[in-house]
Amino acid sequence: MSSVRLTEFSHGAGCACKLGPEELSQVLEPVRGHSASTHPDLLVGVSTSDDAGVFSLGNGTALVQTMDIFTPVVDGPADWGRIAAANALSDVYAMGGSPITALQYLAWPRGTLDFEIAGQVIEGGLEVMAKAGCTVVGGHSIDSPEPTYGFAITGTVPSDRYVSNAGAGPGDRLVLTKPLGVGIITTAIKRGTCPPDVAARAIESMTTLNELAGAALVTHGASGATDVTGFGLLGHLRELCLGSGVAATVEMGRVPVLPGARALLEAGMWAGGSQRNLESVSTFVRSSVAESELKLLADAQTSGGIMAALPVDRVEDYLAAVPGAVTIGHFSPGAGIIVTT
Repeated sequence: MSSVRLTEFSHGAGCACKLGPEELSQVLEPVRGHSASTHPDLLVGVSTSDDAGVFSLGNGTALVQTMDIFTPVVDGPADWGRIAAANALSDVYAMGGSPITALQYLAWPRGTLDFEIAGQVIEGGLEVMAKAGCTVVGGHSIDSPEPTYGFAITGTVPSDRYVSNAGAGPGDRLVLTKPLGVGIITTAIKRGTCPPDVAARAIESMTTLNELAGAALVTHGASGATDVTGFGLLGHLRELCLGSGVAATVEMGRVPVLPGARALLEAGMWAGGSQRNLESVSTFVRSSVAESELKLLADAQTSGGIMAALPVDRVEDYLAAVPGAVTIGHFSPGAGIIVTT
């Protein structure tokens, strides 16, 4: 079983498998405004493209709910499980919430992959859920040609203190808490060309919880936030800009990138999902950097960092509270994204 490469059983890698922004918008069209997706106590729904829904319980507390599943992003079963768990939890953290329970989902190719491998995937997921203090209360499994794993997470947040992607204001600073390049590296892993040390750093990043980054959003008064996953930094920043009615400037020289990612990109490690990301923001972005740099910003991330809008006087405290967090730009009046050197 040690010779099994899980990524060979996946048509894509992790969050790069997600539907593109335009495709998702089309799919969600029947949901918008439907009676099943509206309620007086619904504080955050599908209208702002947020990371999770927020529903008030009427006692000063709100539920935060999300779901994330994907196909193998790395070859190690336990690592895949750990990454899937961290990725699902991230949506709750990005809203400033605390996860409390989880339901796990497993699709497994009966007769193709040993069930012992599935057990290792689940063990990895449970390890991270325990670390997050999130109780796995059940789940669902099916026979499927392609292995898929993930979680539906329920968390809580004070109903007057949740953080959405609709609150960024002109003058706010743009902060990122994890380096980019995961999609490029996982593409190389899938193609069997990734150096082991580069893969190890990417796995470490993907399995690092956004717990501190999420808690600090509330503690240090973030105006808005989202996590950086399948749509890449530019795609999720576009959602933040549109939801908030502001423009953004990204200083490429400040953006952290995982070691080895640029070399792998130069060698052609580029996912189809990331290419769709780049095409989807083409009319929204003005750039003075090379296309390779834009590709890094459009790279489909799995279990990426938190991207936050913070008032100027709150930035230093946030950076001090969140290891690895850096300021990469700012927000201003207007629309669109400008990428500078």
